[in-house]
Amino acid sequence: MWPSDWPSSARAIATAVEAAVSAARAADEPRFSATTADLSELPADQVTSVLAGIVRDLLEIAHPDGLTGDDVRAVLESVVRRSATWLPRLDAAAVFSALAGALGIDESAETDREWTNPQPAAVLLIEYLADLARTPPGDAVQRAINEIARAETVEMP
Repeated sequence: MWPSDWPSSARAIATAVEAAVSAARAADEPRFSATTADLSELPADQVTSVLAGIVRDLLEIAHPDGLTGDDVRAVLESVVRRSATWLPRLDAAAVFSALAGALGIDESAETDREWTNPQPAAVLLIEYLADLARTPPGDAVQRAINEIARAETVEMP
């Protein structure tokens, strides 16, 4: 399904993200836990880059005129509210952390709080935003990985 010219790590991340989003869509806690555990076994820096790229892409599609503070609050509230019904151990701060990280805000330096792994929360954001943007998650995964690859091949002057 994924482009054959992608490195195996990119294909593995794309497959894991799509499986985790599918589990979130189904509100299947055991499968979500298993798929996000699989995701956490992959290179964390690469997974984080891909997840952040997907969230940014979907935010741009869902909010083409720009993102306001009210938009951010609505996304956070919606994701937490939707997910809390089937994922009772959801850490709302992890959702905030995942969204802030995707927007390039490093909130971890501003507090002594130990942050929960934001990867599962990023998957929940992707699931919600893909619905909001009416975009297949797989398309967003592909765009994010292609953008990362493009950025890595651009030479600095």
